[in-house]
Amino acid sequence: MEIWQAILLGLTQGLTEFLPVSSSGHLVFLQRIFGVSQGGLFFNIVLHLGTLVAVCVVFWRDILALFKKPFKTFGFLVLASVPAAISGFLLEDLIDEMGSTFAYIGVLLAVFFTLTAVVLFVTEWVVKRRKNELPLGWRTVIPMGLAQAVAVLPGISRSGSTICAGMLAGGKSEDVAKFSFLMSIPVILGSFLISLVKGLVKGEIQEDFAAGGSTYGWCIALGFIISALVGLFAIKVMLKAIQKANYKWFSLYLVLLAVTCVVLQCCGLFK
Repeated sequence: MEIWQAILLGLTQGLTEFLPVSSSGHLVFLQRIFGVSQGGLFFNIVLHLGTLVAVCVVFWRDILALFKKPFKTFGFLVLASVPAAISGFLLEDLIDEMGSTFAYIGVLLAVFFTLTAVVLFVTEWVVKRRKNELPLGWRTVIPMGLAQAVAVLPGISRSGSTICAGMLAGGKSEDVAKFSFLMSIPVILGSFLISLVKGLVKGEIQEDFAAGGSTYGWCIALGFIISALVGLFAIKVMLKAIQKANYKWFSLYLVLLAVTCVVLQCCGLFK
């Protein structure tokens, strides 16, 4: 991995983690185009850890409030995190294969990007025509948790699917958005810790650093810092988009990206 590639991937992760366009799908897309495999999984988790910092900076008051009585939101957060933990455990090997060796990754990404685009379009259409909204509760939290479980697949946006699920279930846009960002904390932190332990036990992380030397270390550091800083900007953009329920431009972008994936697949440009 070259330093310029790490910078570009950091920018991509920071921008797309909180916008409804799938950060994991974008990372797989770029890494397969670049032919980057060295330290791919650990590097991806570090990028996600950078965006976790952005969430903590913006929502630190809400994070502290989780640990105050009556712990209602904390309980909702635990409930919403269980499905993603289960799906991540069951689909771990499949997700790894998609990111590194799956032959028709372009077609697969195109399908998932298109699915996300359709969900965003439908959500905007529904939300702009309804009159009543529900406060955050199990009726909105459970659909959001199930949506996050599906979003472990690259191309299915975590933020987009959870926010859409909550809003389609009738939740208030501000409450759903804030809870969606909070939902990213246990998922990202848990993935980072599991990946770190497994990588160290198997010696994969040590091998990556030994092979990449100081360059790989710089890639990790720059990717982390850039994803955190750009993530702060992306959160602000997404919060404004949610207030207006304006998702059609994201849908259009994802459709164009899906077409690009198919074209690149046909041209044999995915490595």
